[in-house]
Amino acid sequence: MGKIKIWVEAARLRTLPVSIAGVIAAIGVAKWEHRFALVPALICLAFAVLAQITSNFANEYYDFKRGTDKKGRAGHRRGVTEGDIKPETLKKVTYGTLALACVVGCCLIPFGGWWLVPVGIAIAVFALAYSAGPFPLSYNGLGDVAVLVFFGLVPVNFTYYVQAGGWSPFAMLVSVTIGLMGVNVLLVNNYRDMDDDREANKRTTVVIFGRKVAGSFYLISGYFAAFFLSPIWFLLPWWAAGIPLLYLVMHTATWYKLIHREGSALNPLLGATGRNMLIFAVLLAIAMIVCPR
Repeated sequence: MGKIKIWVEAARLRTLPVSIAGVIAAIGVAKWEHRFALVPALICLAFAVLAQITSNFANEYYDFKRGTDKKGRAGHRRGVTEGDIKPETLKKVTYGTLALACVVGCCLIPFGGWWLVPVGIAIAVFALAYSAGPFPLSYNGLGDVAVLVFFGLVPVNFTYYVQAGGWSPFAMLVSVTIGLMGVNVLLVNNYRDMDDDREANKRTTVVIFGRKVAGSFYLISGYFAAFFLSPIWFLLPWWAAGIPLLYLVMHTATWYKLIHREGSALNPLLGATGRNMLIFAVLLAIAMIVCPR
């Protein structure tokens, strides 16, 4: 396996739609409300991607250290577990990527003020605390809450803020929707890994409640996320109603595959859930850009 491919796999690029979608959706809201600013929006996009890659690297490293990931696992190949990457090398790259994310994040201070620093610190802590530390969130049933906050509420609202210099109730609505869709991406991952996670005493919500409940939650949260934006759909042209309908068709099809597959056959659904989320965010942004308030 080539070195570049090994590191691409470790970065888990297939999960990046989770971080990209929030920024794109926030850009759509800002454009809709005539508050769009290109430079801070692009900085937010770069920061979001780097923060997620940091979290992905940290997750792989600390899951390896805890013995959660094992060779031959049903999930995607883990370079450090399979011996493709040295653990200390991955650790150094993790913190190097985090440092780069912090440098990029500091570029937002001129647009949002120094009070963004504690927000950036919280995001940096989350990137590591999801898998590391004395109370890793993903091991204690809090991974879903963390994703809702740091891949939904935070990126959408703060990307909007650094563009507009203020807050928007519509951005808040969108942030909840994006956050719930992001939770579904995590749920697919944990649905697949439930047996390994239980053995490693990793108490994800799927381990706690079981696959049947998790499958139902996946379906319901997608529908709730789409309909949660009803106040916005009524303010957009009639054809925008096709956006949640298209998403729900894709979402339902992915859910059906989720509850009828096992093991490695679930791997494509991780990317499919992220794809559904990104398509939704892009189409929402397009509708808002084409038809500003």
